[in-house]
Amino acid sequence: MKLEEITTILGPVDEALIAEINQTGASAGELAEAWAWLNADEALVNDGRSLPSGRVADLVSLLEAADPPDEA
Repeated sequence: MKLEEITTILGPVDEALIAEINQTGASAGELAEAWAWLNADEALVNDGRSLPSGRVADLVSLLEAADPPDEA
């Protein structure tokens, strides 16, 4: 996947995350789906979408680890 594709979907990210994303072998579509799950998982479940699996699930895990929730 190209750097431009990753930054178009995620915005600015560090080189380590880019390398991890590329190691998954995922497509831009899979990355976009993982990003959607992170940002609207309840809406996707309500639409009847099955939970992510395979590379999409791997990407969700990578993205969650890279952006931990704010401590309140």
